[in-house]
Amino acid sequence: MVTVNLGLLHYVVDHVYGALMHRSKISPPFFSGGWGGSKLELLERMITQLFPDMAGQNWPPTSIQPIWKTVWESRTACLREGVFRTSCDEQLLSALPPECHNARVAFLTPKGVPSHRMACVVHLAGTGDHTFERRLRLGGPLLKENIATMVLESPFYGQRRPSLQRGARLLCVSDLLLLGSATIGEARSLLHWLDSEEGIGKMGVCGLSMGGVHAAMVGSLHPTPVATLPFLSPHSAVVAFCEGILKHATAWEALREELAAQHAAMTLEEVKERMRNVLSHTDVTRFPIPKNPNAVIFVAATVSI
Repeated sequence: MVTVNLGLLHYVVDHVYGALMHRSKISPPFFSGGWGGSKLELLERMITQLFPDMAGQNWPPTSIQPIWKTVWESRTACLREGVFRTSCDEQLLSALPPECHNARVAFLTPKGVPSHRMACVVHLAGTGDHTFERRLRLGGPLLKENIATMVLESPFYGQRRPSLQRGARLLCVSDLLLLGSATIGEARSLLHWLDSEEGIGKMGVCGLSMGGVHAAMVGSLHPTPVATLPFLSPHSAVVAFCEGILKHATAWEALREELAAQHAAMTLEEVKERMRNVLSHTDVTRFPIPKNPNAVIFVAATVSI
């Protein structure tokens, strides 16, 4: 009898597929535009200043007032879409591409249920999730439990994608930090809106992969307890881009050439170490413990090698 370790097989197949996709140049690599210059320096400086005092802070989210339109409604449910100005501060706003300045959100609610009897989960996007549809499907079955679903379109995705960006392949390393910072701020603002404007007291935030990392950060930084569900998420972007399948889809040579023009010639390993240092800012283990740790559920998977 022949036995196969499926975990190992999937791991190998994923990495072979990733390597072939990158080398065949079917799609452009991540960060072909380089590190991001002054934008990356700004973000690193802001994050470095943030961490020493983060544990003792309860920053209030920025208030927003979405403009809503009804997409459809049935006897039991209603779907609305809203637009609001991103809640980023002025420094981040100046670094964001113009296409990212207006945030979009979908809001699926059960009909005939008073807000004080309703809960809501904010679903954040995983890598490459450009539309509302996939996450709204997850929210459909929750309607029977009087749980609404709010789906945020991430910066750099969907209608917020910069004109020069192809698909989910961010042009610069700084774009990844901008995407995360804006998403976290906007999600916190949406939770605040649900509480203060809609009167929904029971709230949660969830996400798959990259969305799960952002959900964990939102749950950590929000001033009140929220249920938090990171689903199949790494603890930081280092795992995805330096160790996981996306390392095959990263423009390492372009990143090396930019650093070499600024400093002495650098090896590929030195470039990867620089990337690890930059992406260490996305490590959720550096963030404060959520207000209610018992309301956090991690869904994880392991691979036996």
